[in-house]
Amino acid sequence: MARPTPLSGFPEWLPEGRLVEQHVLDVLRRTFELHGFAGIETRAVEPLDQLLRKGETSKEVYVLSRLQEEELDRTAGLGLHFDLTVPFARYVLENAGHLAFPFRRYQIQKVWRGERPQDGRFREFVQADIDVVGAGALPYHYEVELPLVMAAALGALQEIGVPPVRILVNNRKVAEGFYRGLGLDDVEAVLRSIDKLDKIGADKVAALLVAEVGADEAQARACLALAAISGSDEGVIDAVRALASSLDVSNELLDEGLAELGALIRAASVRAPGVVVADLKIARGLDYYTGSVYETVLVGHEQLGSICSGGRYDTLASDGATTYPGVGLSIGVSRLVSRLLGAGLVRASRSVPSAVLVAVASEEDRDRCDAVAATIRSRGIPVEVAPSAAKFGKQIRHADRRGIPFVWFTGVDGAPDQVKDIRSGEQVDADASTWAPDAADLWPRVVPAEA
Repeated sequence: MARPTPLSGFPEWLPEGRLVEQHVLDVLRRTFELHGFAGIETRAVEPLDQLLRKGETSKEVYVLSRLQEEELDRTAGLGLHFDLTVPFARYVLENAGHLAFPFRRYQIQKVWRGERPQDGRFREFVQADIDVVGAGALPYHYEVELPLVMAAALGALQEIGVPPVRILVNNRKVAEGFYRGLGLDDVEAVLRSIDKLDKIGADKVAALLVAEVGADEAQARACLALAAISGSDEGVIDAVRALASSLDVSNELLDEGLAELGALIRAASVRAPGVVVADLKIARGLDYYTGSVYETVLVGHEQLGSICSGGRYDTLASDGATTYPGVGLSIGVSRLVSRLLGAGLVRASRSVPSAVLVAVASEEDRDRCDAVAATIRSRGIPVEVAPSAAKFGKQIRHADRRGIPFVWFTGVDGAPDQVKDIRSGEQVDADASTWAPDAADLWPRVVPAEA
């Protein structure tokens, strides 16, 4: 068989990288559950009309088909989900009668998106989402709570070497109220243009606002002036009010959005000081966001783009009689892990779970070695038996290459078993029914790279 060619955009980690990813997922899951979120999983495929109804483009969705021509009609109109929010909305509608609202859920799954692979962007990747959804109404305080939960989750990863994060927040009501006060009614078109600021710059965004939205030069400059406002305290609210006043912009939705954004900034300054920053250029391109919107960057790695984003949505899920508004955030786990590994920020203490390798003196002795391993393993200590009865030096090197810290030698002619710490060279008598490694050596640990 010829050497296979890797598929661009479909990451596969080596065992040490997988240990890093698993640790990140464990920390996220534990933090979400500490805050009362219940785990769910949804199917990988959704009807295309559902996937495409809220602002995503068809070229980004992988369409499902069968190889057998006669079966094609059975799978027509299905695609792999490109995020977890749209499937979650469908899940809520299908199971509303069995859920207690407000419903708090977390979901960790792979998603698929047909975009051009580049640094931190993949075609297949893992996302970790949290959402709170209500039946008929959802109080604003959840828009304050969820970014603070994410701040706690990402903050818990700093102990392994993950850089600090900045959660950038805005409120769609502020933007919509301001734009309408300027006389720009195609709010979604303005938001889509503003969302490109970091990619193409202010001059090109201004040109887009004039050419595609119909703004005049003064309106375009006003939109850019709003987008330039940022800060981590309530001075941001004062700055927006001053800008609106100077332009004679008045709108009830603007006032409502500023009150909500101010409440979020005040709460964040107490619970996560310096982590949450109001940034009025944050727009989020998807059409279904209606209130708070969030994007998160790694400090010192801003060029990677947002690793966690989301917002408030009011009309994504509705059965005609009841609307289920929600708010949620999604972490791009694969994007985060790719940067941690690619930049050499973290490492695993070893590449395998095993803490002990039981050496085999001869193949005739393998049954006894297996029995010793079973005794050690029965007490929750990960252990494996050497693959062959090679010289002990070779077996020790095999353990060392894989990061296994201890090698076990079975006693001969009534002599006691011994265990060797191959890092220090210390070798002592040991009993398989009582011996245990230090807690730090029991399982692989993920630590800062320099540790």
